[in-house]
Amino acid sequence: MGLFDVYTLMDVEPAEARGLWITGADGSRYLDFYGGHAVISIGHSHPHYVERISTQLSRIGFYSNAVQNPLQSELAQLLGEVSGYPDYNLFLCNSGAEANENALKVASFVTGRDRVVAMRGAFHGRTSAAVAVTDNPSIQAPVNCGHKVSFVPLGDLDALEKEVAAGDVAAVMIEGIQGVGGIRVASDEFLLGARALCDKYGSMLLLDEVQSGYGRSGKFFAHQYSGVKPDIISMAKGMGNGFPVAGILIAPHIEARKGMLGTTFGGSHLACSAALAVLEVIRDEELVKNAAEKGEYLISDIRQMDGISEVRGRGLMIGVELPVPQGAFRKQLLADFGIMTGYSGTNTLRLLPPLCVTTEECDMLLSALKNTLSKF
Repeated sequence: MGLFDVYTLMDVEPAEARGLWITGADGSRYLDFYGGHAVISIGHSHPHYVERISTQLSRIGFYSNAVQNPLQSELAQLLGEVSGYPDYNLFLCNSGAEANENALKVASFVTGRDRVVAMRGAFHGRTSAAVAVTDNPSIQAPVNCGHKVSFVPLGDLDALEKEVAAGDVAAVMIEGIQGVGGIRVASDEFLLGARALCDKYGSMLLLDEVQSGYGRSGKFFAHQYSGVKPDIISMAKGMGNGFPVAGILIAPHIEARKGMLGTTFGGSHLACSAALAVLEVIRDEELVKNAAEKGEYLISDIRQMDGISEVRGRGLMIGVELPVPQGAFRKQLLADFGIMTGYSGTNTLRLLPPLCVTTEECDMLLSALKNTLSKF
């Protein structure tokens, strides 16, 4: 049996990893400024993370949500403290797409409506409703096309009001920072305006923080720069540092009822242990602060490089607009310096390192970028 061939792979076979450093099966060393697509938040194989998961697995790794699991309440309590949302309620699931599916479902249940407004350039996942609110027709199969979704330009409040004023919109869905869309930051003015429009017309404001959350932006959630309060916040990637865990934070004015949501694997003992370890390390090692500081350092230096037309982002979610196609540039960066990076579109280099990145590692990237730019 073979694998269903859907991915374009880097020429890297990781065998071991610590912090930002990956050792390949052939002994080669790589500096990880990709973070497994923004998943590695506290660094590879963090000792506290390894110890907490190992200890939990030696006790019990899984039982379904048919039994009591105190780790879920412990996680909700700590997440409320660290995130700044102590009064919200937590629903746990397994992936970003699943989190967004559940966010949309809650909004529809509560409002009784079935239409969604999403943003141009959005990416919310590959499951049915999540892909329907993703602005990419090439990944929408016919089964995804029955959803009622309208797209408006990110930042255009007039276009947004024209849609929600119809009175049939269950939810307005916005990424704190668009990832696949090219590291496009939703302005504070737009987020506050979207909140006001949702309040005016009875729609729910959903903030997708799957990639931009968990400290990556230099705030725990990227939307917190604006001070806006969403009805529902979805999160995943950095939440488990590689262990599949996700969730939604639900505002206190939304009443739960039995049967509204459900999951078999979500919030297992092992998943909660992984998520608790991540939060403990983020808190104790002040990684949100580090993300803000190192992000500012990187963005400032990259903006001064010859040939760079634009740098976008916040914290350690950075998009660098290159003068050449990103594919060739990334291969050169990997071949010459062993630095792994991500991408978006044709010319955007995406930098998503673990939040524990050091100044020395930032300097290594900056030197490699300058050197590689000189070759094109």
